[in-house]
Amino acid sequence: MAVAACGSSGSESGSDGGGSGGGDDSITMGFSQVGAESGWRTANTKSVQESAAKAGITLKFSDAQQKQENQIKAIRSFVQQRVDVIAFSPVVESGWDTVLKEAQNAKIPVILTDRAVDSKDTTLYKTFLGSDFIEEGKKAGQWLVEEYKDATGTVNIVELQGTTGSAPANDRKEGFAEVIGADPKFKVIASQTGDFTRAKGKEVMEAFLKSNPDIDVLYAHNDDMGLGAIEAIEGAGKVPGQDIKIITVDAVKDGMQALADGKINFIVECSPLLGPQLMDLAKKVVKGEQVPARVVTEETTFTQEQAEQVLSTRQY
Repeated sequence: MAVAACGSSGSESGSDGGGSGGGDDSITMGFSQVGAESGWRTANTKSVQESAAKAGITLKFSDAQQKQENQIKAIRSFVQQRVDVIAFSPVVESGWDTVLKEAQNAKIPVILTDRAVDSKDTTLYKTFLGSDFIEEGKKAGQWLVEEYKDATGTVNIVELQGTTGSAPANDRKEGFAEVIGADPKFKVIASQTGDFTRAKGKEVMEAFLKSNPDIDVLYAHNDDMGLGAIEAIEGAGKVPGQDIKIITVDAVKDGMQALADGKINFIVECSPLLGPQLMDLAKKVVKGEQVPARVVTEETTFTQEQAEQVLSTRQY
């Protein structure tokens, strides 16, 4: 897997073998990644790095280690280095206007990848490439509603949220709540951040189990938190997937294996393989071509049977 995602805070490095195609057509991209908090993120980094090399784009890569201040420093460094285009996956939604204005004043186009910002000035970036996180939350809720359509009693749900303030955490929570809110039998009895990590997912689930002995469903905003929660559930003497139904988002290989094994019941896909689309968009915005303001990735959902069928061909 991509080792560059584990670099030091705010560090930058050229991509291996990137930047072929010299002359006036060469492109240098500054890319600031959230970190390496999950299998999804590692696969996303690998996709970006490999796609840059294939596209002949020189990549200056920075790992923010899940800290917004590191990303802001990286973007300012990219501006000072006069890169041709900046792309980044924002740690949180708010607080970007000042640094994005600096990039705009330097006439360096910016592309958002995977996560959005909440800036009212949409001229600060050229496009946003990524998933529809609200739709992902809705898909999770729709499966739950269908699964418990004949239930008459209360369905107690615990929720492992992603990083506080991040777009996927906000939107996956919103979409899920919108769907299940139509039926009062669905009750979220506990909801807390697990920071998208397996270790934190386990820790928070252990606390949920101690304070809420009657849990029917776990909704985790990503596979890694769900996998950590499985350890906690098993440690409490319960059977994941049976005693507690589990819904997660991402569909990374470890999550898909747990789904195939029956420990997870349903996964909403969120593809990390954004690299090829990102490089295509980068070439267009550097040339001054018009691009869509929003580019949504195509994704699906998986049941246990579907996971068994596709597991051997998963790329991440």
